[in-house]
Amino acid sequence: MTRDSSSVSDPADALHALAALLREGATPITPPVVDPAEEPAFGLVAAAGPRAARAPAEYALVVEAVREGYLLHYGEPRLLTGHDADLGLLAGDYLYALGIERLAALGDGDAILVLADLISGCARHHAEGSADRVPELWQRSAEAIAGRDGGAVRRPRQ
Repeated sequence: MTRDSSSVSDPADALHALAALLREGATPITPPVVDPAEEPAFGLVAAAGPRAARAPAEYALVVEAVREGYLLHYGEPRLLTGHDADLGLLAGDYLYALGIERLAALGDGDAILVLADLISGCARHHAEGSADRVPELWQRSAEAIAGRDGGAVRRPRQ
């Protein structure tokens, strides 16, 4: 995976930029990509904090890529439609990796740990039948990535 020309300049456009990125490659994921009908809620939370000040739109895209990966695994994705379940799982894994790779390019190892904890925490909650706790985990993780306290990223308890 490499950084691409689908950079986004406004955090509010993160989902549109992610859809464009997915359309760029001639892959099995390309045909079912659709335009998003919602705003990048958790990406906007992450982008609004001081940690993301140097690249707020990139932080929004990262969080929304991981969110879309999560939705492909456990919910209704926002950017893909009409795909089979196996392709959805593979696309979800790809989006997890894409988000983390782009965050690594920003050099933010602390935020990578938050996203890794988020991904594993979501899986655990779904496996334990406590998926109702997942939205709160997403909110706390986006706030941790934002670094609103001005200090080091604090990984949220799961």
